[in-house]
Amino acid sequence: MQIHNNMENRPLAEKAPINLLRGWPNPSLLPVTQIQAASAAALSQPHVATPGLLYGPDPGYEPLRKGICTLAPRIPTVATGRYPSNPKRICITGGASQNLACLLQVFSDPLYTSFVWQLSPTYFKVCPIFEDNAFHGRLRSVPEDDEGIDVDFLKRRLQEADDDKSVPKGTLKGSQPWRKVYRHIIYAVPTFSNPSSRTMSLRRRRQLVQIARQHDALVITDDVYDQLQWPAQRLSTSSRLEHAVLPRVVDVDRELDGGTDRPGVDGFGNAVSNGSFSKITAPGVRCGWAEGTEKFTHALSQCGGSASGGAPSQMTSTFMTHLLQTGELEKHIFNTLQPAYARRYRSMMDAIECHLLPLGVTLPQSHRDVVGGYFLWFALPKPLLADEVARVAFRDESLIIGQGPLFAVHGDERKEDLERQIRVCFSWEEEDSLAQGIERLAGVISRILHGQTSHPNGDSFAEGTVAHHHS
Repeated sequence: MQIHNNMENRPLAEKAPINLLRGWPNPSLLPVTQIQAASAAALSQPHVATPGLLYGPDPGYEPLRKGICTLAPRIPTVATGRYPSNPKRICITGGASQNLACLLQVFSDPLYTSFVWQLSPTYFKVCPIFEDNAFHGRLRSVPEDDEGIDVDFLKRRLQEADDDKSVPKGTLKGSQPWRKVYRHIIYAVPTFSNPSSRTMSLRRRRQLVQIARQHDALVITDDVYDQLQWPAQRLSTSSRLEHAVLPRVVDVDRELDGGTDRPGVDGFGNAVSNGSFSKITAPGVRCGWAEGTEKFTHALSQCGGSASGGAPSQMTSTFMTHLLQTGELEKHIFNTLQPAYARRYRSMMDAIECHLLPLGVTLPQSHRDVVGGYFLWFALPKPLLADEVARVAFRDESLIIGQGPLFAVHGDERKEDLERQIRVCFSWEEEDSLAQGIERLAGVISRILHGQTSHPNGDSFAEGTVAHHHS
């Protein structure tokens, strides 16, 4: 539940509100002119407008599928040369969230699929998507470590699940020759994760694929922040990074130990990349793409809800195609988004280093060469609790932040591991508000640590915090 929905009253502070929870792009970064030109160009050409306004083919608008493949080496989704120029591996979607629901409809079964495994902390709006697909009570958390995922924990728990003889072996959904149902689903955001901002190492990506193969698991990765990257060093002469530092998990699956076409396998693979134009153009376009093996993307294209009306985002696909073919999308990423988000990140990081680190706040993966995404994640000093800090920040400073428990996997018995964690976003607020928001937060933390403000329940804060911490 978001912190501003938790509050019974409006903030007491008469300060301009600062929202560091909202994970949206600032309106100044929306490519309004480019999308306007793309829509005009598409609708003015009958050979584009007519198919764009009719039902689309199941896999999606073919020029866009080709465009993603042709131009992807110049868009930093994977290292140069790794991206396969084959539109049959691409399926157009209605965005990452819509496609996650479709993936579950096609590749999971309420009876046969044992659990959904999510990295903890997790994207807080993803749990309802799994629960809507009959996995309520069967969401399991996997802790992160310095390399992005605790593979030993995951492997141990997967083996325990597979050894459980009480797990049903049949399926509820009817069989189809073009589909596959997996025993487990693993969900992750490997690059600039939401919320933890961590990036999974190459070693962990390889280990994750090996584990998925051993346990009949499908790894679904939201690869939506990959293009939003820049050098971590402030002294870098440029924020432009054209090529990814790491391959996606789907690329690892394609190549590791003979890849998805190695002898004795079914050709579906064990990983799918969930891509989106939301972060690199605008969320409202509701258009994205999935990449997997040819058999996998064909099966995804046969999802009943998509095939009934043709591919999702058919009209928008013609606009995205124009942006790709003219190079306008690449210009927007490299000349607008990367420099702007780099400035925003560094502004917030400077404030964190100046005002929060001296108070005992700690950051994960603090020595990376490349950073990116929308978010920063940090731990409060003991005995502070994130829920309490967030409430006081809202009450006293009109400041909204993301408290760690918000990002717990639903039903997670280790939810308390997140009690001291905070997520802040640098993409939404105006640039000059980012440092100010961190300064307000530092003031809240300092006052709580020194017992100079009241607890939300009316006690003195020092007493209330310590009592809660030890309970």
